Amino acid sequence: MRSSIPVYLRLARTLQERIDSGALSAGSRLPSEPELSTEFGVNRLTIRQAIAELDRAGSVEIRRGIGTFVRSPVTRVSIDVDPLSQRVDLGSMHAGLPAEGVDGAIERIVATATAANAPEDREAAAHLGRGPADVARIDTLIWIESEPWAISTYWLPSHLLPGRLPPEGNVVRSLGVALQYDWRAFSATAADIGDAEHLGVAIGSPLLVREGVSCDPDGAPVLFVRRRIQGDRIRFVLNFRR
Repeated sequence: MRSSIPVYLRLARTLQERIDSGALSAGSRLPSEPELSTEFGVNRLTIRQAIAELDRAGSVEIRRGIGTFVRSPVTRVSIDVDPLSQRVDLGSMHAGLPAEGVDGAIERIVATATAANAPEDREAAAHLGRGPADVARIDTLIWIESEPWAISTYWLPSHLLPGRLPPEGNVVRSLGVALQYDWRAFSATAADIGDAEHLGVAIGSPLLVREGVSCDPDGAPVLFVRRRIQGDRIRFVLNFRR
């Protein structure tokens, strides 16, 4: 009996199974169109349609003139939500974020400076209830498995900035202040020149923005963070049943 599923979709599923099993590992190059055409006994148009499906699914990256490569797996961040109160377990969110508990994540400082008078600096200072001149700014790049994953900008009162920050490590922990979330927000943006350069993506590429304020044990706002993450590298999952 003939299958009602188009050949290119069946081929895409076969290649996806190879990716999921590790037969085609992250970063590896897929066989060329002629090689796949010979292996599966189909024409090259069918091969292109199958690869286009994998590209839409985020499983592969097509590099024009070079080839098709398996993407690194999407980082899954699970957030527990109480099904009755709808309250978020912040501990679950904190533990799931790279540079905050994920194996293989490395956070490196890119720049440290006094906040300028740019709109984002003024906004951050306002969240902290201070003027830009009283706020320090730290830019970091988070790497996972030797690939840039996210760029973070931290703003904090200048007097809390340690005399010397380690070039690598968790910036928040190095401040030596017990912090708790006040609020967190999620939005989307397009990569500007600076973020595109650090993340190795094209200008205008979609980025997920996670930002918010953290407070000290007395409830005073002491940190505002804005993290820009490659949109195809992360998935946030809300768990309403535990």
